[in-house]
Amino acid sequence: MKARWLVVLMLLAMCLQPVQAARPFRIYAVTYRGVTEVERGFADYFAARGIPVEITYRDIALDTGRLPALVEEIRRTRPDLVYTWGSGVTLGIAGPWDHADPARYITDIPLVFSLVAAPVSARIVPSMQSSRRNVTGVSHVASVAAQMQVMAAYRAFRSVGVLYSPNEPNALAVLDELRAEGRKRGFAVQARAFRTDAAGKPTSEGVAALIGELRQAGAEWLYLPPDSFLSTQAKTVVVPAALQAGLPAFASTEPLMAAGALAGLVSRYYNVGQFAAYKAEQILVTKLPPSRIPVETLTRFSLQIRLPVARRLGLLPPLAMFNYAEMIDADFAALGKPALEPQR
Repeated sequence: MKARWLVVLMLLAMCLQPVQAARPFRIYAVTYRGVTEVERGFADYFAARGIPVEITYRDIALDTGRLPALVEEIRRTRPDLVYTWGSGVTLGIAGPWDHADPARYITDIPLVFSLVAAPVSARIVPSMQSSRRNVTGVSHVASVAAQMQVMAAYRAFRSVGVLYSPNEPNALAVLDELRAEGRKRGFAVQARAFRTDAAGKPTSEGVAALIGELRQAGAEWLYLPPDSFLSTQAKTVVVPAALQAGLPAFASTEPLMAAGALAGLVSRYYNVGQFAAYKAEQILVTKLPPSRIPVETLTRFSLQIRLPVARRLGLLPPLAMFNYAEMIDADFAALGKPALEPQR
């Protein structure tokens, strides 16, 4: 009897001991141009769910030449999951799906990407249904077809102008899709690449002249593709030049819309980060293989219209759009001088 009570007391003592917290999941996050709202949404998701994580951030400051060293650090530290921002970073860490050399890329650690505009065209995955490898993620851009449909509903067009960075996979993949859509819908695509410096990096030199060329070539919209360098130049250089030329700008992403574009069909970066974190949770907690987790976009996008720009260009939206679009009526007088004449 005494022995029985001793066993009971020992079990009771064990139950009363503090529960040891599980080891936090270690996530290695590689960003392209610093921490954005995507990463804030990503981190907040784990906090709200009570999932312990330790996130190590590494930023390449728009220089993909830094990626091989980060691949070596990932191999050495062996995190539980790798998070990447954008097509260039993702390709530099995971490689293309059909040529992911294990000696050069990370293939044996789960990877979740965000902010990849065209995962299939960029060869990150063979299909949105399955990556067939240790990769999954979230795309943030509405289909090019949907964006062109919205643009046509706002203002019919026969020619679209595009300014893009020649070294960014996101921009190049979307440009290919835009040209394919143009052949299908019967509109021309006028494309101009940012000029580059001696190192091959894009610069803002001559942007006004490039936009003038697009306008003279017949462009009726300036389409702003998902392009990191473009995002850094949009508010101070690109959008003011477009306004001066009387060319309405259509944004593919939230930051480009915030830079002063006339209209855009965009997803919230914070929500993209939370969706990416949900996919990471499926891998870390549920133990689901990334190859079984589809690559997806958000289910809802927001059509935003900046009314001061519309007034400045003489291009108020059709009345029907007031029923479903988000109208932004903030003053953006600092974006540049008004166009000389309203555009019809």
